[in-house]
Amino acid sequence: MKIAADQECFVCGPKNPIGLKADFSVDYTTNSSEAELFLSEQYQGWQGVVHGGIISTLLDEAAIYACRPVSLHAVTTSLTVRFRKPLSTGVEVKVKAEIIEIRRHLATVASTLSFHGEVMAEAEVKVMLLDHKKEILS
Repeated sequence: MKIAADQECFVCGPKNPIGLKADFSVDYTTNSSEAELFLSEQYQGWQGVVHGGIISTLLDEAAIYACRPVSLHAVTTSLTVRFRKPLSTGVEVKVKAEIIEIRRHLATVASTLSFHGEVMAEAEVKVMLLDHKKEILS
């Protein structure tokens, strides 16, 4: 499968008119990523509550960005999400991720989504590194 970037990603693509437009920063020394974004009512499931699929999507994308220091291209192989509390719409959240382990071409990444410092959801994400740069984390 050939992977091509066209800036239309639902999560981070600036050209996607209905996307989240999350702007992730990547820390190349800690193999981590972070973004803050506003989740409006258009991303609700139940009235006034952010849809769990949107939360899961953000946790997944943060994990992919956390892998950028070791692989420019990566894809999720599994995503296990734990929802701690319902998240209201109309709030700004922070999503973060950090690589925990790399074995061969598979990274294990921990992602969290928080509101005012309280973790609302977390995930363990397994990520296949398609053009892996190094075997051992710095």
